[in-house]
Amino acid sequence: MVRPPLTQQERERGERLGRVLREARGARSMTEVAATAGVPVETLRKIESGRVPTPAFFTVAALAAALGLSLDVLAADQILTG
Repeated sequence: MVRPPLTQQERERGERLGRVLREARGARSMTEVAATAGVPVETLRKIESGRVPTPAFFTVAALAAALGLSLDVLAADQILTG
């Protein structure tokens, strides 16, 4: 099955999510945050860099919890919604 190309809006939303996660991570290492969230460090790296602009909701939820971010705030910033 071929996935349709991402829209510009989806790419921009992925870049915003990456920025928010990087800023929230601050001085903490990717390894530490990924381990706390229970996701592979490479997944976090790809999300932060925008290479995975549409990560699974549960991955975002786990990262948000590990970073102390509210899903409500992410949704209000239109990072989780279109």
